[in-house]
Amino acid sequence: MYKINEMFETIQGEGVFTGVPAVFVRLQQCPVGCAWCDTKHTWDATPQDETTFDTVLEKVEDNPQWCSASAADVVQRYQAQGYTAKHIVITGGEPCIYNLHALTEAFEAIGCRCQIETSGTYPVQATENTWVTVSPKVAMKGKLPVIDSALLRANEIKHPVATMKDIDNLDELITRVDLPVSTEIALQPISQKQRATELCIEVCVKRNWRLSIQTHKYLSIA
Repeated sequence: MYKINEMFETIQGEGVFTGVPAVFVRLQQCPVGCAWCDTKHTWDATPQDETTFDTVLEKVEDNPQWCSASAADVVQRYQAQGYTAKHIVITGGEPCIYNLHALTEAFEAIGCRCQIETSGTYPVQATENTWVTVSPKVAMKGKLPVIDSALLRANEIKHPVATMKDIDNLDELITRVDLPVSTEIALQPISQKQRATELCIEVCVKRNWRLSIQTHKYLSIA
């Protein structure tokens, strides 16, 4: 069973799939504790916040309410909502605290492609075809290390950057493992800060990396 905080259809705003129509499935609970997190309402799953899937689907603003659902339940609701996007983004919270094999298999069975957005602090349990985006969270409040198996499973490493220290942290991570040549590396400025953006552009040009801008924040969409 999965704890679902919300499910909605929009446009993927960042990373390799920027601009792609997507259905976001946001899972509840995260022990990582990022200071700049914009989904802190997903950190805990308290019994008093448990609700129905109908209520979750009707959300118009962020809140900690969640429902419990099986993979079959989630896919059935996806179909009942009449969503047309075939790209499924499983995010959180920290989605990899769950075994995502059943959920990714269920979506693939109806012709969808899945993407997981994870901090890299838990093993990735999903289908082989699932696109894994790791946004490494280093030295956060939860004191959870970024694990090698998550980095090696990543199709895309999308690193949040505020200062040069964040670049140094990424360098330490990617020199620790033998990344496949196909792994995309992207830098994402934190909170649209100008200096962080300038730093990301400078480093991306020097290293032939990708720049990831959170376009959904500029467009004011979910």
